[in-house]
Amino acid sequence: MAKLIYSMLASLDGYIADADGDFQFAAPDREVHAFINDLERPIGTYLYGRGMYDMMTVWETLPVDEQPEMNDFAEIWRAADKIVYSTTLEAVSTPKTRLERGFDPEAVARLKAEASSDLAISGPGLAANAWRAGLVDEVHLFIAPTIVGGGKPWLPEGVRVGLDLLEERRFGGGMVFLRYGVVG
Repeated sequence: MAKLIYSMLASLDGYIADADGDFQFAAPDREVHAFINDLERPIGTYLYGRGMYDMMTVWETLPVDEQPEMNDFAEIWRAADKIVYSTTLEAVSTPKTRLERGFDPEAVARLKAEASSDLAISGPGLAANAWRAGLVDEVHLFIAPTIVGGGKPWLPEGVRVGLDLLEERRFGGGMVFLRYGVVG
């Protein structure tokens, strides 16, 4: 059975974007980006809400860059399947992508049971559905050395889950990676 992994980059005070919607404070440097690529390599399917999908589509047409980490991530992203959950998106614009009108916890549980590779869920709105349904198996959190004072939180309110610290790593630029398994 595949794992469903929730992965995010956030400020120390728990936000993926500040009050103005800016998320550049969490942009990974080359060292962090290479590490993220290694984490993403085994992902077979990405689950996205519309906002996260719209943001990620840049990886489909990203021109060759001087940074090999960015090219590597683009290849990883293009190779994976993608499911977009949206009631407003007319159609998807990337290959290997399908559109679902609503998040169905039973369908995602079946997908996990049948998948040969892990799944990743991104975006706090969509991930809230997976948390509430008890579908998240692992958390990958990158903490940026910044406090933004408010904005879009990376975790939903009202969800209480036990976690087991599986891995931690500190990067030269001050970012910290924490990997947790969900307990129970």
